[in-house]
Amino acid sequence: MPQTPQTVLLAEDDRAIRNALERALTLEGYQVTAVADGATALARARYSRPDVLVLDVMMPEIDGLQVCRALRAEGDPTPILMLTALVETADRIAGLDAGADDYVVKPFDVEEVFARLRALLRRTGASRFAVPEDLPKPPAESAGPPGRYLEAAGLRMDPGARRVWRGERELELTRTEFELLELLVRNAGIVLDHATIYDRIWGYDFGPGSKNLAVYVGYLRRKLDEPGAPRLIQTVRGVGYVLRED
Repeated sequence: MPQTPQTVLLAEDDRAIRNALERALTLEGYQVTAVADGATALARARYSRPDVLVLDVMMPEIDGLQVCRALRAEGDPTPILMLTALVETADRIAGLDAGADDYVVKPFDVEEVFARLRALLRRTGASRFAVPEDLPKPPAESAGPPGRYLEAAGLRMDPGARRVWRGERELELTRTEFELLELLVRNAGIVLDHATIYDRIWGYDFGPGSKNLAVYVGYLRRKLDEPGAPRLIQTVRGVGYVLRED
């Protein structure tokens, strides 16, 4: 029995890019809805709940970041891939801060878009629904049910609820940030090389020139680190990253 095609909502105001990407995605087997502005994208996302969104950052009136923020504020967990011509790290961080899961920099190779979409859809799988927000916070001195929490370097994670605390402070993480931190916590004290992290988190190694991992590590550090406290995610130059508290 044939599988139902996965649905993509594409929002791109450049007609040539929109048409080319719509054709490429359709040939790849996706069911694509393509729109030219953020307002229409937001309305379609609320109505049809696609499997994944591809949003251009720079669109008139309502841009991709605003669409992303609005959906996340409503609790919509649909994975979002941003398309951006902005190459500065601060611009990419703005997209992650808005709730995006990944980004592709223009001009892009369509095969890279395919790879990132496959990785996003693998990670989300059938888990299309938001985690309830009223789950109880674990008491500071309780480890909860056996095996529920992961603990390392002063961090406590609840993978089932997708929540994490440093001491008493709960951290607000995007899906990708949480999965990256969970990988580091489960391998606390072990140096993970770049290729391993890319494979486990994105399902694809974007090569030595990619800054994708460095951007996510930097953003995680901004949320994790505290004044006067040791940095938890440490760089092992030329190799990768390790979670440890010296």
